[in-house]
Amino acid sequence: MSTTGPVFDDESRVRRDFWQKARRTLGKVPFTEDAVAAFYCATDSATPFAVRATLFGTLAYFIMPFDAIPDILLGLGYTDDAALMVAAFATARAHITDAHRARARAWLLKERGTPAA
Repeated sequence: MSTTGPVFDDESRVRRDFWQKARRTLGKVPFTEDAVAAFYCATDSATPFAVRATLFGTLAYFIMPFDAIPDILLGLGYTDDAALMVAAFATARAHITDAHRARARAWLLKERGTPAA
């Protein structure tokens, strides 16, 4: 299998830039936890390739500074990102495990400075 092309470009971009974007959106968008869980699912080698490709593509769109509706527009900026996330999560729902969600919640708690329960 080739290690070049759009899927691998998305994966490289997401692995490089995701955490910075997740920190910037913390508390600003309602789907940050879902995005983090999707990241953990996409980077899990047990996740089927097609699901990983879908998630990496969606997460790449999320971290891009310029998209269909600029993220800077209050109230509207993340609506296009949210729509893509909903579609991707519907596709990946069976593969985003409780373990991925637990890791996402733990990351959010750590970033918010909230002690784990």
